[in-house]
Amino acid sequence: MGKPTGFIEFTRELPGRRPVSERINDYKEFVERLSDQKLNQQSARCMNCGVPFCHNGCPLGNVIPEFNDAVYNKSWEEAYDILRSTNNFPEFTGRICPAPCESACVLGINQPAITIEEIEKHIIEIAFDKGFVKPRKPNLRTGKKIAVVGSGPSGLAAAAQLNYAGHQVTVFERDDAPGGLLRYGIPDFKLEKWVIDRRVSVMEEEGVVFKCNANVGVNISINDLLREYHSIVLAGGSTVPRNLPIPGRELKGVYFAMEFLKQQNKRVANKQVESEDIFATGKNVVVIGGGDTGSDCVGTSNRHKAASVTQFELLPKPPESRNASMPWPTYPMTLKTTSSHEEGADRYWSIATKAFIGDESGNLKALRIVDLEWTIAEDGRPTKFVEKEGSEREIPCELALLAMGFVHPQHEGLINQLGIELDERGNVKASEKEFQTNINKIFTAGDMRRGQSLVVWAISEGRECARKVDEYLTGGHSLLETKDHSYSINV
Repeated sequence: MGKPTGFIEFTRELPGRRPVSERINDYKEFVERLSDQKLNQQSARCMNCGVPFCHNGCPLGNVIPEFNDAVYNKSWEEAYDILRSTNNFPEFTGRICPAPCESACVLGINQPAITIEEIEKHIIEIAFDKGFVKPRKPNLRTGKKIAVVGSGPSGLAAAAQLNYAGHQVTVFERDDAPGGLLRYGIPDFKLEKWVIDRRVSVMEEEGVVFKCNANVGVNISINDLLREYHSIVLAGGSTVPRNLPIPGRELKGVYFAMEFLKQQNKRVANKQVESEDIFATGKNVVVIGGGDTGSDCVGTSNRHKAASVTQFELLPKPPESRNASMPWPTYPMTLKTTSSHEEGADRYWSIATKAFIGDESGNLKALRIVDLEWTIAEDGRPTKFVEKEGSEREIPCELALLAMGFVHPQHEGLINQLGIELDERGNVKASEKEFQTNINKIFTAGDMRRGQSLVVWAISEGRECARKVDEYLTGGHSLLETKDHSYSINV
């Protein structure tokens, strides 16, 4: 590596952030850039380790030590070329990925891990600044037409790769703009939407066609797609939220998290909100669910100027460091404090919500909750719980947001019309290696196939699915496997 002693000389440093008092008044990204000196120091921390486990920790197989070395030497175009060989959208993963690569970093065994995610973000932003990011137009077209249904990260990745292989790709998106949950799920303070627009513009110059307000199975005929396209990729995501069917669920004031988050993203984009407005302003907000979506609800509620924000998690409080159930280099389920939590929220674990309580007008006014006592196995995993006697109580709440994850893709419409087989969890059934459904010309990728997961997994799925579609259509191997570290067009 560029500086073999860098991990001894420098410690982990993250970029500065705008103060909480300032950033909760807008929806702009608030993470600043590292200075050239700090970026050089952080890349210098990457060790010349014998086996770089970060490769395995990253679902995309990013070639991390090599691009760190290029950053250290300020070889920006080389760093970008290395990064783009495995990752179509580092501007997305550099902002919203939980960085499983850092959990697998060898240095992380006894020191803070390399700031891989931030370095990745800096590489792509510098590449855009310096004009290295140019449309990659295929030299030859195969004459094959492919429809990609869904423009989230898996659909975008599949479209980009299939276009590179020379196929003509059309992406169908049911919302009014591409991006899927990147656009209408992730808050702007984590991912401003010009970042998506910038990438979509590059893809359009490369030849990918986007058709929005195009809901396949509703206002777009699936039979037309089957007739007009040589192959179809289903990448619609896992969009059916997990419900909480307890007394009072029908009260006004109880909503799914995505109803709340999508509305706010539309407001930031100056687009009309078609359903009834959901605001946290002046309300006691309770977010039920302790994951990233719940955290996004916390940050958005703070920007709405809620009277209070509380977040509940059914499971017990995670440990602050690894235990026997999460050895290195696995991804550790440790306590995570996000930037939204830093902005203000009361967090409680081992809490179950038993009922939503309303007033005479049918509006939510309180929650009935109870504390849980968990049985913990020898390896530290919680196994079962009982309600703690005498702990049931009511707390004031005028807005409850259900952020408990997603169960499977929407079956009504496209999936049911096609007669696609589903697995035992309700996802589209397709093998992990082939991505092909029970209908030969139809493939699937991302959350629609594997269930709710990470953006980085969605991109990986889209890339691998594209490789299988290309093999199906041409019998060739113009797209290489992600883990080959050379996922590009063979020359």
